[in-house]
Amino acid sequence: MNYKLFVLIITLFITHTSLAQNIELKKGSGFFKINGIGKHHNDSIIIFYHKPINFTQNSKILIVVPGAGRNGDSYRDSWIKTSEKHSVLILSSSYSENDYNYGDYHLGGLIKDLDLSQGVSFKKGTNQIHIDEDVIAFNADTNKRNWIFNDFDRIFELVKNATHSNQKKYDMFGHSAGGQILHRFVLCHPNSKADRILASNAGTYTLPDFETSYPFGIENLNIPKKQLKRSFNKKLVLFLGELDNILETRGRMLRSKTADKQGTSRIERGKNFYSFSKELTKTSEMTFNWELKIVPNVGHDQKKMAKAAAKYLYE
Repeated sequence: MNYKLFVLIITLFITHTSLAQNIELKKGSGFFKINGIGKHHNDSIIIFYHKPINFTQNSKILIVVPGAGRNGDSYRDSWIKTSEKHSVLILSSSYSENDYNYGDYHLGGLIKDLDLSQGVSFKKGTNQIHIDEDVIAFNADTNKRNWIFNDFDRIFELVKNATHSNQKKYDMFGHSAGGQILHRFVLCHPNSKADRILASNAGTYTLPDFETSYPFGIENLNIPKKQLKRSFNKKLVLFLGELDNILETRGRMLRSKTADKQGTSRIERGKNFYSFSKELTKTSEMTFNWELKIVPNVGHDQKKMAKAAAKYLYE
């Protein structure tokens, strides 16, 4: 048998098996597991959920993407009150650090052969991680089967079938590393069934810049310009805490030559990402459907950002 055909058959089998698995979501909080796909087909992803007591087939579905702690359970818990108040089914994905490293999680799996043994230093007494871009080694991975962005539609379809939901789309909220994942999700995987996507307090950004390499631009990702038209048409909200500024000490803050061109605080970087993207759509005559939302009096706090996001989405 042709080798490429064999690989395709195996890949389709794995995907079908993952979608065909039987799960049951009881009312209240719980979890279930699914397998990854691509190079992660032997790895498990834990999905923590909360199904409200007044759940119906018309209830909204929200996928929550945690930060660097991968603590899907506590992120899920931050949405329980909203779940019960507005009858929203909450799904929070948890990726093990043993199976999904920084490149696989924060950067969505778009790089491979990542070597962090050199070129990384921590500034004592701060939350800053300094990266020497001339030393860090990796290669772009353009095999989309290895990107975690594929998982979100799979999770939605699995839960939709299990709950007999009438929903055709789902909302998303991601904070910190989750915010990194979600804005990259929009740029690199714009044909998803995600509706409103709130990328909150990301530490670094991938600009739609064809002159800068990933992870700070898209030069080496083979993304056609026409795909950006679909990306800019998605309902992406840059959801930024007003106090997630240069004085914020919570969470890790990556500093490097190229990252610092975006700004030296999360809110500054988020604003610059938004402005760069908006200007690009003007010069390219594309529809710009993104929004910038500043949350007052909140810093790098996922619980407070989740509370503000709940109000934005469901009130």
